[in-house]
Amino acid sequence: MSEKNLVGNKIRQLREAREMSVEELAEASHSSVELIQQLENGAFIPSLTPLLQIARALGVRLGTFLDDATQNSPVVVRSGKSEQIVRFSGNCPTPQRSILEFSALASNKIDRHMEPFLIDVHPLGCADINPSAHEGEEFIYVLKGQIEILYGKEQYKLNAGDSIYYDSVVPHHVHASGDSDAQILAVVYTPL
Repeated sequence: MSEKNLVGNKIRQLREAREMSVEELAEASHSSVELIQQLENGAFIPSLTPLLQIARALGVRLGTFLDDATQNSPVVVRSGKSEQIVRFSGNCPTPQRSILEFSALASNKIDRHMEPFLIDVHPLGCADINPSAHEGEEFIYVLKGQIEILYGKEQYKLNAGDSIYYDSVVPHHVHASGDSDAQILAVVYTPL
C-alpha cells in the first residue's frame, strides 16, 4: 500500500464509521466530492488546509490520518526519522510531485493537542501560489535553507535559525525560497 493510500484509506474508514456519504463529507468539509474521491482513491495528497477541514468535519485531529495505534506513553522519534511520512503536492492545479514531506513527530500519541512535524520543503512545482487559511495556530522553525511565508499581505523570508508563530486563520503559504530545498520544524495546533 502506498503512502498516499494510507491517508485516503483512513479518511474512508472514518467516513464510513460515521455513516457519512462522500457528498456529506464534502459538504461538511467545504470540499468538492471530486477531492474526497481522489483522496480516498489515493490519487494525490492536497495542501494541508483541505485535510484540516476534512479532519474537522470527521471530528478528529489531523494526526489521526497518520496514526495506526494510539499510546499514552511518550512518543520518541530518533534523529527526526519518523516512520510516518506524508507527501503534500501543495496547491498547484495539476501537481506532478510533492513539495512538502511531513514527518510526523507525535504519531500514535493519544489525546495530543499539537501536531509536530519535521517538514522537507522542496521548491515550488508551479508558479501558482494560493494562500489558504484554517483555524488554529502554527509555529515554524527553519532548520536549513530559506523559507518564504506569505501571510495576509505580508511576506517573510526566514533563514536557518529563524522562527515564526502565526494565527492560521489569516491566509498563508509556506514554500522554499528560490531553487533550493529547505527543512523546517512545524507545530500545528487546530482546535476540535
